Amino acid sequence: MAEKLLLEGYLSCHVCSETFRDPVSLSCGHSFCSSCLQKFWEQTKNKNCPICKRKSSKDEASMNFALKELADSFAKGHSESSPETENEKEEEKEEVVCDKHPDVPYWYCEDEDRAVCPVCEFSLHQSHKVVPVEEAVSDLKEQLKSDLKSLQDKRNKYKQVEETYNEVREHMKKQLLSTERQIRAEFKKLQQFLKEEEESRLAALREEEEQKGRTISREMKMIEEQISSLSDSICAVEEELQKHSVPFLSSYKDTQSRAQSSVSDPQLVSGALIDVAKHLGNLSFRVWEKMKEKVHFSPVILDPNTANCWLYLSDDLTSVRNGDTKQQLPDNPERNTKYPTVFGSDSFSSGKHSWEVEVGEHPGWIVGLIKESVDRKGEIFVSPKYGIWCLNHGSGKYTNGVGQTVRVKKSLQRIRVQLDYDRGEVSFYDPEDMTHIYTHRDTFTEICVILEKQEMPKQLIITCFRLLELFIVIQ
Repeated sequence: MAEKLLLEGYLSCHVCSETFRDPVSLSCGHSFCSSCLQKFWEQTKNKNCPICKRKSSKDEASMNFALKELADSFAKGHSESSPETENEKEEEKEEVVCDKHPDVPYWYCEDEDRAVCPVCEFSLHQSHKVVPVEEAVSDLKEQLKSDLKSLQDKRNKYKQVEETYNEVREHMKKQLLSTERQIRAEFKKLQQFLKEEEESRLAALREEEEQKGRTISREMKMIEEQISSLSDSICAVEEELQKHSVPFLSSYKDTQSRAQSSVSDPQLVSGALIDVAKHLGNLSFRVWEKMKEKVHFSPVILDPNTANCWLYLSDDLTSVRNGDTKQQLPDNPERNTKYPTVFGSDSFSSGKHSWEVEVGEHPGWIVGLIKESVDRKGEIFVSPKYGIWCLNHGSGKYTNGVGQTVRVKKSLQRIRVQLDYDRGEVSFYDPEDMTHIYTHRDTFTEICVILEKQEMPKQLIITCFRLLELFIVIQ
């Protein structure tokens, strides 16, 4: 050990006190790191030895290769052995709780969270809870394992959310392309309608111009004929006026009758001009009114972001059917994943509203109203107690969601749902003759949505009136 310290001192630079790095030797015999010596000389602005202050006989100190090889070898061996030795010492130091009783099994004080010597510190921990160190280590490791599992579980949840966000991002791209395509298609229809309407109105304008042109041509032809006839009469009278005495008198009567023409004065035909007011008056409004006949308003728009992955919505989002193939959709918070359910895109918190659902020959469906806060991922029970007010059809019968069978005169093809939010009433009718089917009476305390649910691959179609937010369950 003494030899090692002696060697370490011999191989240490007197400027930085570290093992030599690229050592150089002066004429006085002292050695230093090359960089240390250069810095020292720059600071002192002379070439003196840092130890003996003797002036160097050379401007540049020469490298001591033998000393360099020895220093490099020592530094390498020191770096390989030193950390391990220090760690061992540190571990030994940590393991020793009491220098006086190193071999005595230690105890762990739970009140002070540390290991204690049962001989020296027994009196200080009589009122504390102490257990053998091994037991404490085992218990604490179990706690730590539990904490580790919680961290791992939380990390897995974050990874799942990250994966869902990636799915949402990919689905958004598909939604963008699909929605863009549908928007362009809708506007193309409108543009086609406007183009056809423009051509139709321009054709009507040209037809009127041609028809009135023909009328003017006919009138002008008559005018030209009269002008020609009158011109002939004028020439004849003028010639007669050139005659003298007896010849003039002999033909006067005939000339007079010709000069006294019975032709009436010409009249301009009214309405000869184009009826501009007819073509331009309220043009935009009249086109818009005609467009309304082509464009239909859908009061209930289904929200595709809430639709179960087995449900397929129509392009106009007004009907839904159960498909044979499960769609790859992101598990976003709004989506119903437990049941084949879809909600409407709007919601209500007051007022009166009504809408109709075409159920056709569906063997199973639920139509009605549901609380917006209902669990969309887990079990729900079709009952007003759980915030669902509906009419249910299945197994050939109609029920009201509270376990009661509802009697109807005939199989229902359409259902009209009427909501009076403020009075707390949800009523169901047969829209053909407005026969009352059933009314739920409750107190609504939050926003409600419309629900639809079915199980067969046929469509439920939403029509007429305003909606709440649709709840359709396809069984």
